[in-house]
Amino acid sequence: MFRKLLPKTNSFFDFFEQHSRLSKEACLELDALAVSPGNPESRVAHIKEIEHQADEITHRCIEALHNTFITPIDRSDIHRLIRRLDDIIDSVDSIAARMLMYRMPGFRPELRQLTLILIESVDGIDKAIQDLRILKKKGADIQKYCWEVYEAESRADAVLRTALVRLFKEESDPILIMKWKEIFERLERATDRCQDAANIISGIVIEAS
Repeated sequence: MFRKLLPKTNSFFDFFEQHSRLSKEACLELDALAVSPGNPESRVAHIKEIEHQADEITHRCIEALHNTFITPIDRSDIHRLIRRLDDIIDSVDSIAARMLMYRMPGFRPELRQLTLILIESVDGIDKAIQDLRILKKKGADIQKYCWEVYEAESRADAVLRTALVRLFKEESDPILIMKWKEIFERLERATDRCQDAANIISGIVIEAS
């Protein structure tokens, strides 16, 4: 019985790494959708499938947490981090669904700017997670990656402000304004979710130092 409670030391890191890879894949699909919005059904469906895979990883991680007596990092940090990673993919899925539903005519440059910043943010999270297995050796590198995520989130804030100013100035259709505003704001909030994950990772490093 006790043997079942013993931890597989790297299993939680496996869950984090699998999840962050899916986040990168989802963000790349979202960026492709922003570049070529025509016939978006297949890309949106792919993002939804990625979201389902991520949900399964989250479920398995939490189940493993409940069945593990000793964990490689604090139990609450494991739970918080896998949940925040899941929030990122949920945000991407929500954005893609809105883009499919709204099918806005034309293109606004801030859309691509925000998807590229989101890719940067998720890439920073992925790099930090790759080093978590050896965080005592890689603590400084992990903190650097987290700082890059914070910087990307600040740029997303600035792009959002610019996007809304231009949107209200240039667009006269109130319905179209509402649609673009929602998508821009959801993209910025996705970078906020990345910042949340970076905060948790940074805290793990600090606790281990």
